[in-house]
Formats: sequence, structure tokens, C-alpha cells
Amino acid sequence: MFNLRQLKKSLLGPSFSLKQLQAQLDSVSIPFTEADCRSCPDPCDKGHESYPNRFGVDMESVMLGSVKPYGRQIVISTGKMDWDREVTSTKNSLAAHVQQIMNGAPSLTLESKSKQAIQIAGVFNSSDSTKVSILNGSHHSLSENPDHDTVLVFPDYKLVTEIPRTLDGAKSLWDSALSNVSSRRPVGDIRSLSSWIIPYSCVILLCSHKRRDNKCHIASAKLGQAFTQCLEHRGWTVDTEINEYSLHSVGSPLEESSGTENEKEEHIAKQLQELVSEKKVLILRNSHTGGHRYAGNCIIYTPQGVGVWYGRVSTHEVETIVSKTLEEGLILPPLLRGGVNISRPGCKSLHDW
Repeated sequence: MFNLRQLKKSLLGPSFSLKQLQAQLDSVSIPFTEADCRSCPDPCDKGHESYPNRFGVDMESVMLGSVKPYGRQIVISTGKMDWDREVTSTKNSLAAHVQQIMNGAPSLTLESKSKQAIQIAGVFNSSDSTKVSILNGSHHSLSENPDHDTVLVFPDYKLVTEIPRTLDGAKSLWDSALSNVSSRRPVGDIRSLSSWIIPYSCVILLCSHKRRDNKCHIASAKLGQAFTQCLEHRGWTVDTEINEYSLHSVGSPLEESSGTENEKEEHIAKQLQELVSEKKVLILRNSHTGGHRYAGNCIIYTPQGVGVWYGRVSTHEVETIVSKTLEEGLILPPLLRGGVNISRPGCKSLHDW
């Protein structure tokens, strides 16, 4: 059995000490905690369900830096928890159509590149990349039309509904929500689509892509249950499908906003800020994001536009992730694979605005 010191060493890999990692994060203003990741002794006495023997997680290599930069990440409704090995190769899927549009799109111009690149591999600002990461998700579409999908867009923290599962539908999504690298507002006059702020205090994505690696399938089931139990015990409302009542509670679609461009941006910012204290979480399964050797893989998105990528997560770390990252807005360094917009100069927490 690992003692705590051995566990930290195995999580970090051979090339990092915990102090070195903390110093790196501090140097680029990433809020973190020195709390132990594991919330129970080893062996566990809290009844947490462990992974099977020979689960096969890579506990040796350096995990930080295993996330490739992207400007946006989309999660497409499928109502499934497993998919073809390459989701963008599935014929007539929205993922395939978006990939085709992206391949043919002109190179985007970065309008607000950071003054200084973050000098930690895997840690980046969304404004420094134009790449769009395409994932499938377990949520069902909100549309009554079975051929229309619902897409979550991160780190914008919005969802787009009524997207036809066609090449034209993918083009409409691209033009409205993905082509502009610097704005959450819908672009253009595409009346067929409706977009909303995601009505949750945070979204947790758990990789469950069995056809890529069975470890992710096993881990997501155990982590989903552990997160749900822990969050509900701490007074959170947990959904595994987008609650349409919650969606309409945040107001009208963004396309119906009136006023100047600045006023529209201020309206969106106000909506996002109001979500933080509501203690509502959406937990979804997602397709392969890379790094399945670090199962369980977990991505946490918040209304601030932050995305935290954790790896090697087991049920024993869930309680600490909830208390420290979800509630206090602090990174757990030994679990960190990377993140988008997690460098927060002048902030004591990821939750600060």
C-alpha cells in the first residue's frame, strides 16, 4: 500500500517534487491549495469504491502538460456514453460535419493574444488558440426535432440549441458560436439557432469512451456516482441532463438581447456571476479527450470561463475536489493535467471575477 508520500510521488511523476510544482503554479498566478488530494486514509475507511486490481493507470510519467491548447471545446448531445473510436468519423454526425467545416474554414485571427505566454505546458488562455476541440456528450438534445442537436460551448459557458445534424447546421453553429474567438455573444443573424448561458454553477465532464479505453468507462461510472453522492450530501443539486426549467430561468435566448454591444456583454456577465452561488452542477460523460492512461479523467468548467483538467482521479479524491476546487476555487496540484484560463493574476480563487 502507498503511504501519503509515495502517493504524491506517484501522482506527480518522477521529474517533479510537490514543492517544485507549487512554485511553478504560483509563478503564473494559479490559485492552488496545499491540502492533501485524498480525503481518506490508505487503506480507505470511508467506503469509497476503488478501481479494480490491474486497472493500469500510468502513475510514473509527468501528467502536467498532457493537455493540448484549444480556443473552444464543444460537447455535442448524443444521449450515449460510448461512441465510435473517432467521433468525427461517424457518418452523418454533427461532430463529423463540424470537423468538415473546421477543415475548410479560413484561419482565424487572434484578436486578444495574451501579453505573455504562460510558461507551463498544458496551461493556456483560450484567447491564445483558435483550435476547436470536438467532443460527444451523454446529454440528450433539448429539441423536439430528433434530427437537431444541442451543443455546449466552453469556455464561453453557453449552449446552443436547434442545430440541424447536417453540414448546413454545422456551418450555422460555426458562424454563430465558434468563428469569433473573442466574444460569447452570438455572431450574425442566424435565426434558426438559440443560445443560452449554461444554467449551472459548474459542469463536470467525465471521460467514458469505452471504445478508446475501458479504463475510462470504468472510472466514469464510479466517479459519477461518487461526485453525485458527495455533492448532494453537501447541499448541491446534481443533474445529468440539462434541466429545461433551469434553462428558461436564466432568461431569454442571447439572440433576443437588446441594447448596445457593451450592454449585451454586461448582461451576459451578470447572468454568469449570478450562477456561482446557486450550487447546481451538471455532470456529463464525454468522448475521448486524450490521456486515457491517466484515467479517471475529469474536466471542470465554471461560469468564469475556467476549465480545470484533472487526471488520475479516483473516488478517494472526489470529496477534496468538491470542497477545494468546486467550492473554494483552488487547484489540487498533484491531479493537474492542465487547464484553460486558470492563470488568474490578482485573484485568490478561480471563482474571483
